[in-house]
Amino acid sequence: MSQSHPSGPGAVPPDPLSGLPGIREARTMVYAMDSWTVEVQKELTAIPAPSFQEGPRGERMAELFREAGLTGVRVDEVGNVLAPGRPPPKSPFVISAHLDTVFPPGTDVKPRTVDALIRAPGIADDGRGLAALLALGRVLSSVELPLPFPVLFVATVGEEGIGNLRGVRHLFRNGGPGRDARGFISLDGVGLDRIITGGVGSTRLRVTLRGPGGHSWTDWGLPNPIHTLGRIVTYLEELPLPSTPRTTATVARWGGGRSINSIPQEAWVEVDLRSEGSEALERLVEEFTRRCEGAVARIRVPEEESGKLLQLEITEIGRRPAGATPRESHLVGAAIQATRACGVEPQLTSSSTDANVPMALGIPAITLGAGGKAGGVHTLDEWYSNSRGPEGILRALYTLLLSG
Repeated sequence: MSQSHPSGPGAVPPDPLSGLPGIREARTMVYAMDSWTVEVQKELTAIPAPSFQEGPRGERMAELFREAGLTGVRVDEVGNVLAPGRPPPKSPFVISAHLDTVFPPGTDVKPRTVDALIRAPGIADDGRGLAALLALGRVLSSVELPLPFPVLFVATVGEEGIGNLRGVRHLFRNGGPGRDARGFISLDGVGLDRIITGGVGSTRLRVTLRGPGGHSWTDWGLPNPIHTLGRIVTYLEELPLPSTPRTTATVARWGGGRSINSIPQEAWVEVDLRSEGSEALERLVEEFTRRCEGAVARIRVPEEESGKLLQLEITEIGRRPAGATPRESHLVGAAIQATRACGVEPQLTSSSTDANVPMALGIPAITLGAGGKAGGVHTLDEWYSNSRGPEGILRALYTLLLSG
């Protein structure tokens, strides 16, 4: 296989599958439909899709799957859009992108082109992934390629924070169409170098303290939920966190109180605990819970006022399993080879994506960027540049073919 680099943006990368029937036609098709791919990316981005409200975008995705030549298209019970072919495959290779965005209802998501950049919230994450998924569907339904396994195309719901991976969880549930998958690729965002082989696990907790409240002067001395939450936040900052596996603890949001001259009756804080290791994450959750309980136990009031102690409630508001696909796996090797064929040195890394769920189940899984460049992701200033966009689609196609 030739390892020469492309001569510049838009140049055809070397073919790692030289001699494979149909590969030249497939590669030519990816470049020929580049403008179509970008237009579909903009069209889908313009359809608002906050987590739990992906329906309209999912309906359009189903139509585009059918237009791409895919068969058996359906929307499942939670809103995932599946294109499994007919008959539905057994032990498929699953390739996916996610429908939802982090942006709330009412956000202006209409793309606009400014100085050769396409600007819109969600244009890269995951408008690009969805467009690349459709492009791959068009190629595989149009060109005879010797795939040794069936492919299941899926546009998932609930990948972003509050969605808690609900779409991919449903896909890989017991008896679900992905549970016996032989492999999984998530197309998420942009770029050509990163191969996400580690799934960062997370537990999101909401800590709520409730008390009697009262007047800031006449009732001063009664337990104050915000004062105690301040201690809890300090404890979290002081927690020893291992560097291997990398583990983090973040205070994400907090609030409470009703007026400037009142002792609050309620206050709350939300924390995001993460780790590349499942055991390290569980230890962190246990230690944080213990310190929350200790902070409340430190409060002292006269025995006759024992009913005025604070009440602690810790609620889990999100959980993502940790996992990993080994560097030695056939799928990771295929992705490395495909990345180098695009003239890029691969970077193996960890993140939190739809691939977490199959990784945790022991199914070979990775996440790839779908080409192009981006900035301002998860902000209103998000932008996309189609520099080497087609190569992102080719990298995914090569990875799929080399995984056989």
